[in-house]
Amino acid sequence: MVTRRVGGVHRRAGPGPAFGTTGHERRAKWRTDDHWWDRLSADPASRVLVVGHGRVATQDGRVRNLTPFEGAGVAAREPGATRLLLGAAPSGPVGAIGLPEVPDELEPQHARALTPHLDAVDGGLVMHALGLANWHRTHPCCARCGADTAVVLGGHARRCPVCQAQHFPRTDPAVIMLITDADDRALLGHSPAWPDGRFSTLAGFVEPGESLEDAVRREVAEECMVEVGDVSYAGSQPWPFPASLMLGFFGRATSTDIAVDGDEVTAARWFTRDELTRLSAAGDVVVPGGVSISRWLIDTWHGGELTGAW
Repeated sequence: MVTRRVGGVHRRAGPGPAFGTTGHERRAKWRTDDHWWDRLSADPASRVLVVGHGRVATQDGRVRNLTPFEGAGVAAREPGATRLLLGAAPSGPVGAIGLPEVPDELEPQHARALTPHLDAVDGGLVMHALGLANWHRTHPCCARCGADTAVVLGGHARRCPVCQAQHFPRTDPAVIMLITDADDRALLGHSPAWPDGRFSTLAGFVEPGESLEDAVRREVAEECMVEVGDVSYAGSQPWPFPASLMLGFFGRATSTDIAVDGDEVTAARWFTRDELTRLSAAGDVVVPGGVSISRWLIDTWHGGELTGAW
């Protein structure tokens, strides 16, 4: 049995966060080939995904796989299309068409709703494609001189034809943390945007010049006025909605009095395992769903079964 040290005790640790390990190889060397789409099209094992604005083309509730010929047709019909090279899955090469919006005839589903049904291969491909597509949709111009830029390196960069600046996809690091106290209780908070009774781990974006550990301590102090000492890395999850990389941590509180900021967090409390089990079963507390890294952090601490997830 694999265990992970959480707070002061060892807890059983299942698989890592969803999409923490992907099932495709990115094959960065392929990106320097200007004719990569032609090579993709020549391989009968190739497939193409269609994504846009957080949504994925589907068929019968699953990720829709197009041939490169079909993908090229979608790109020709839809304005603002970007061809993206994702790499190689076990079944063969994979590309994607990034769009401002996935057309209705391709049965778009929001990736948030689709993620619980994705395996490691399709999950990794969807996260990869969405992260690239969202960046291209929102960053068409050069940040240095304002000129329109061209897509290069299989969609993994844009180059300015005027000043020759090269721009790379944006990823925003965000910390998400399960904080425990000396009694091994877990600190969970409630966002003002959520229905009553919904609680989750605390989270926030990393600021410039800040270490991940200090970001954990700062966010908890800002949102709940709880001081945190030891911080340990737990795992990560890509979350391109639109461009986050969620970096999971466990932390040990050095104070327990709570005073929420009223902005990011409107309620917070300490939970024992028995309390969270009982309250979630009764529907009085609702915890995150199984695919999120926040739920993985909670489950790793809890070590048992929880119900009532959103």
